[in-house]
Amino acid sequence: MILHDPSSIINFHDFGIMIPIAPNRKKRILDFLEPEAFPRQDISGDAILSRADLERVHCREYIASLYDRSPGGGLEAALYATYELLDDQGRPNRYEPENAKKPLVDLFNLILALAGGTYLACRFALEHGFCYFLGGGMHHGRYDWGSGFCLINDVAIASFKILAGNGGARPTPSGKPLRLIWIVDLDAHKGDGTAELIRLARQRGELHDPQQAVSHNSDGSNKPCILGLSIHMAKGWPLDKDSIAAAQEGRAPLVSSDVDIGIDSGEEGEYTPRLMQGIGELERLSSALGKPDLVLVVDGADPYEHDGLPSSCLLKLSLEQCLERDNYVYRYCTERAIPSAWILSGGYGERAWEPPAHFLRGIR
Repeated sequence: MILHDPSSIINFHDFGIMIPIAPNRKKRILDFLEPEAFPRQDISGDAILSRADLERVHCREYIASLYDRSPGGGLEAALYATYELLDDQGRPNRYEPENAKKPLVDLFNLILALAGGTYLACRFALEHGFCYFLGGGMHHGRYDWGSGFCLINDVAIASFKILAGNGGARPTPSGKPLRLIWIVDLDAHKGDGTAELIRLARQRGELHDPQQAVSHNSDGSNKPCILGLSIHMAKGWPLDKDSIAAAQEGRAPLVSSDVDIGIDSGEEGEYTPRLMQGIGELERLSSALGKPDLVLVVDGADPYEHDGLPSSCLLKLSLEQCLERDNYVYRYCTERAIPSAWILSGGYGERAWEPPAHFLRGIR
């Protein structure tokens, strides 16, 4: 099933934000696919997520600030920071407010709708086995601030909400509640925000720590578990020198995922073999818990060699390598009857639609 929310398509230029995300890439994906190839569900993500859903993952004070839409208020300040709209001297950076057609704060409702779509993709995957949402992937959103064009973290929000059983998420076939989710992040950039949020939830005692299960050969806990794998550029943002120097100990980007795989420029041929090894490590960490109830795949298009974002240039997968990567994860899940929810992450410029479109056509 393909999930699409026509109401949440963001044309950043309408808000004066000049980042190179083509607003028509979702339409180009749908146009490329034969109409009968996939069941398609158009949705509206409005009101799917509550404020409490956001607070389950993020700092309550931060979320409160996002509901302050007053001029110069918390939401506006957070958007300026998240989308890096001002440089160090306070001058506009990739920002042309004089050409904006919509108020900047109107972005928030669209972002909430996209996050709601990620949650629905998880729900549909549990019901149908596979769902691909044309949106989401805001994996840089951190506990108490936005980062890397990600105001909130839909990956973590959806995972936590599913595990909490909100909205009628179905139990496992055995009738037991959902217990284990894998997040497999294939974006060119490290999934640092998701890693931080998982780590903090473990420290609060809300999630099971798999390392304890491995060291004691027993899970010793009935808490739910989220395991994260991130395969990404070994260098470059958010792992560049300036970002590392400014980072706080125990916070992103210094927090590792459970499986952290850095790919250097020139190592593209090793991408899928190392991803396979990483999945094997997730299996080892899950040995006391069994196979996952759900795999949430952050299907980054920005490792593609024709991506248009300069900060993605240190990883250049060919279209064939992108398809090899995605097909491996898809086969892994389907052969083991593991539901998988896929979200369209990253991808900049006029050719960003190509990897997900060819992947979806190939598995129809």
